Amino acid sequence: MSRTAAILLAAGSGKRMRDSVPDKVLAPLGGKPVFSHSAATFAESGVADLYVIVYRDQRQMLELTALAPTPTLFVPGGSERQYSVASALDALPADIEQVFIHDCARPFVRVEHLIALHKIVRKEHAVVLAHRVTDTIKLHRETGHLKNLDRDSLWAMETPQVFSRDLIVKAYNSAANRGTRLTDDASAVELLRHPVALLENQYPNPKLTTAADLPWFEYLLKADTLES
Repeated sequence: MSRTAAILLAAGSGKRMRDSVPDKVLAPLGGKPVFSHSAATFAESGVADLYVIVYRDQRQMLELTALAPTPTLFVPGGSERQYSVASALDALPADIEQVFIHDCARPFVRVEHLIALHKIVRKEHAVVLAHRVTDTIKLHRETGHLKNLDRDSLWAMETPQVFSRDLIVKAYNSAANRGTRLTDDASAVELLRHPVALLENQYPNPKLTTAADLPWFEYLLKADTLES
C-alpha cells in the first residue's frame, strides 16, 4: 500500500514579526501554539502516515516535540524555505508515495480540504489549495504605466500543496540544477511543465506574517468555532 507523508514547515525566521513574539509558530492562538492547530487538523484527517517537521533550532525542536503528531521525523531547516523542503524530501523513507507540504504559519487548514487534496493527488499528481483573487490587480511597468490583469484567471496559492513523491523530488532537483529561486512548491513543478490542479478554498486560510495578524487570527478562530 502507498503511504503519505506530511512535511510541516516550522523553521521560518519570522523577521516581519519584528520580535513581537519569539517564534510565530509557537505564538499563542486560542490558548495553544499556532503550530498545534495545523498538527491537530492533520492528525484528525488521517491523511498522513508519517510527519516530517522542519525546525529552526534545538530549542524550538524540543518545544515542537511535545506538540507533534506521530510518527514524526525532525529535520533541521535551511537558510531558505526551498532548502528546508529539499532536506525534508531527502529524509523521506522509500515507501512514501504522496507528500503534503504545509506551512504551519497557516493554522486554518480544514480536515475536509486535507481529505479532498489526498484524493486529488492520487489522480493528478500535483494539487494546491488556493483561492480566487478578488482584488483588481495591475502590472506596474518601469515607464509608470499600469496594465490590468484578468483576475478571472488569477489565483492566490496557499498550503498545503500536495504532490506525488517522485514528481516533487524530480522538480526540486531540477530547480536546484537550474539555480532557480522558488516562491512555492508548485513553482518547482511548473519548471517541468507538469500541470497542477487547484482545489478552491472558500474559507480564510491566511499566513501569519506580522504582529498585526494575531488579533485578526483570534477573531477568525472564534468565528470558525461559532460556525462549527
